[in-house]
Amino acid sequence: MQQAMQMKMAGPPAQGPQGAGAAPPPAGSRGRRTYLVMLTWAFTLFNSVRVLAYLPTLWAIHQSGDSSQHSLWTWCTWLGANATMAAWLYETNGCRISRAVVVNAGNATMCALTVALIVGHRL
Repeated sequence: MQQAMQMKMAGPPAQGPQGAGAAPPPAGSRGRRTYLVMLTWAFTLFNSVRVLAYLPTLWAIHQSGDSSQHSLWTWCTWLGANATMAAWLYETNGCRISRAVVVNAGNATMCALTVALIVGHRL
């Protein structure tokens, strides 16, 4: 039963560069391992940079003293999405902290700071 649920959650088979129906490289192949390492580092890089990308928004709200142009609903949604992704990754990774968990927790933290700043300026 658990295996069937895992297969269902995995979704349809991956599409290779040759188009529909092309099989991905075998799980243990060198090409597949290289691809997964590169994908992991790309994820880490772009999402780490994203943590820094919140700073101009925080600074703009702080400097202007006006948060009316920022949607509290949107920022709360992003906070929830990042926080639950970090928790889900932690739980599905054997309760271990990985780069993905740290990056998503960092993004959740920055969203929480933005939400706090928005609320602070609206009170």
